[in-house]
Amino acid sequence: MHDERHISTVGRQSTIDAAAGTVQFNGGSSEWVHPGGPPLRSGGQIDRPEEATGVLFPTMTFALFFVVVLGVSWRLADRPLQWKLFVLAASYVFYGWADWMFWLLLAGSTVGNWLVALALARAGSDRGRRAWMGLGVTLNLLLLGFFKYYGFFVDSVLAALEPLGLAPTALLVQIALPVGISFFTFCAISYVIDVYRDEQEPVALLDFAVYLAFFPHLVAGPIVRVSEFEPQLRRRRNPQAIDATRAVRLICRGLFKKVVIANYLATAIVDPVFVAPSQHTNWELLVGAWAYAVQIYADFSGYTDIAIGIALMMGIKFPDNFDQPYSSRSIQEFWRRWHMTLSRWLRDYLYIPLGGNRGGPRAEYRNLFLTMLLGGLWHGASWNFVIWGAFHGCGLAVERWHAMREPKPAYVDLGAPGDVPPGERNHPAPYRPDDATLVMQQPTEVERRTMNPWFARLWVFHFVVVGWIFFRAPDLGVAISYLVGLLTNWGVGTLVTWTVLLAIAVGMVGQFVPRRLGDALEYRASKLPPMVLAVGVGLWLVMINLLGPQGVAPFIYFQF
Repeated sequence: MHDERHISTVGRQSTIDAAAGTVQFNGGSSEWVHPGGPPLRSGGQIDRPEEATGVLFPTMTFALFFVVVLGVSWRLADRPLQWKLFVLAASYVFYGWADWMFWLLLAGSTVGNWLVALALARAGSDRGRRAWMGLGVTLNLLLLGFFKYYGFFVDSVLAALEPLGLAPTALLVQIALPVGISFFTFCAISYVIDVYRDEQEPVALLDFAVYLAFFPHLVAGPIVRVSEFEPQLRRRRNPQAIDATRAVRLICRGLFKKVVIANYLATAIVDPVFVAPSQHTNWELLVGAWAYAVQIYADFSGYTDIAIGIALMMGIKFPDNFDQPYSSRSIQEFWRRWHMTLSRWLRDYLYIPLGGNRGGPRAEYRNLFLTMLLGGLWHGASWNFVIWGAFHGCGLAVERWHAMREPKPAYVDLGAPGDVPPGERNHPAPYRPDDATLVMQQPTEVERRTMNPWFARLWVFHFVVVGWIFFRAPDLGVAISYLVGLLTNWGVGTLVTWTVLLAIAVGMVGQFVPRRLGDALEYRASKLPPMVLAVGVGLWLVMINLLGPQGVAPFIYFQF
């Protein structure tokens, strides 16, 4: 485990002295807390410095917290009511660690959405049901918009009015961004809409409160649905039946990804090249872009592994969220493998309601573009995220357009009988390959053509890497400077070391290791004596502590 170093800031502007390891805030100085996140925005800005991070998974504080929570939850395993009350209280402690005021926000969202869903279910007419559903979705979006996009809106207004000599500075209000608000808001929206669609019965307030606040997925997902979570609350948990070996494997793997791979790449190359891309060679910029692709995957999938493992230790199963995304042979396949619970959310609650591919090819291209555009905006209040979403939307639309030009075979082999695409694993609804609205999850002609699969993977990976440049850069100017530098700043530089290349290679090799190999190792480990397994885990944690940089950074997706 690593020690925790936090930072508090006043004001939105900051400057960075990378050599001295300091951050300057409106004339004040503070310790530079990095590596890796919240993303250190180049050009002299910290991405949302006012954001509180709370308790981080790879810290001694969380380890002590979880040991207590796990022990008590197992003691209460045969008493469902007491278990729910305890887990709810523990989740609120976890969420309110940084600022207890966040409790009010989470509690208000919980009660409000539960009441709306209850009223919706009891409404006597379709018009009344639509009104309640619309009210619930609107209130959630207003909550999200106020906390997440107010600053973005004000900045855009001020930028537009400044040339006219107008500067309504009264609009500048400092608003703390609650950690994980995007995730629990999306969970709440899915519950309201599922009740409206008669796909979900209203659940008890306590069950819904535990679902929304359950600390393993509260701040950064996976985006779990009530239909996946609530039935597990009705079952009595048996500590003896918990797949502890898989849970430990996931936690250990996630810690390695986050502490060793993600944090090292952030400090060694990613942060420096994105602070000032014009000062680095094109080789450093290229490797830096590769490194960020590996960093964000290791960071986010590492968090997901830990979250799934922690939930599993408590008797709750979460859906998978990543499935070797950089092995994809098409952009569409990438989104079936990357942040899978968000992809299916966008599909079911945005793409399909927009019309899917109903209405012809143009409507399909438009809906793909709009879905990804709004998905980009969900990630953050910045034009860079909008551009990143639009970039992927255009890629999906062009890929689909190109696929439609090819003659389609009468039958598409989707795998062995009973197999489903990666994005559909653990999904409560059955997969229907003939359903036209599932275009975001269906194989494309790009995947089925005779193109060399490794060439296709190389192309898709670099398409994604270009998008990550916009995602990571603090503004459009820096992103353009980065792209220009890739083509003009010829040279080798000093940041690309063998350890950087090794870390990137380790992160990429994991994209192609067969799942069955990990499952076989997990099975063998489950047969080991408990003492041997405990010693092995202890040595693994010591290795992580030795290899990881000093300090621990918040997970990148905590800011979303």
